[in-house]
Amino acid sequence: MFQIGEYVVHGSNGICRVNDITQLDIPGSDKNRKYYILIPVGEKGSKIYSPVESSSKIQTRKVITKKEAIQLIQEIPEIEAAWIENDKIREMVYKEALKSCDLRELVKIIKNMYLRREERFSKGKKTTILDDRYFKLAEDKLYGELSFVMGEEREQIEEKIQERARQVEVPCEQ
Repeated sequence: MFQIGEYVVHGSNGICRVNDITQLDIPGSDKNRKYYILIPVGEKGSKIYSPVESSSKIQTRKVITKKEAIQLIQEIPEIEAAWIENDKIREMVYKEALKSCDLRELVKIIKNMYLRREERFSKGKKTTILDDRYFKLAEDKLYGELSFVMGEEREQIEEKIQERARQVEVPCEQ
């Protein structure tokens, strides 16, 4: 159970502050069920009501620590790209990775996008809309959380990650 004042990552909503834990007084709702009232960081006036005992498919986890963030950045060269040729399967894997709130999975997506971009550009092709969309979503989630916990601007985090990713080229499976 999360505590009031803690920061969590809540599904596609990103980083939220646990503002309260309460029961909802709404007709037809279970009066004994507790809910987190989550306030998304950077979105004034927004509130999310999420059941404490949730069986939903929305992942909620604590925001990583600064130490964990530094460790993740150090591990980037060793994290393999999520290379998947088939567009439909690739999109399904990307959706699951984003829902999981697992930062290592986001790194896999981002690394895969760099490799796919290089491959497509070498053939005179542009990136696909699908790749661009998931690349942006993965970057926003990864850079957003790392920026938040490390107290640095997103651009600084992006530079650090790109620098680490260039240090060791990870081969992809084709």
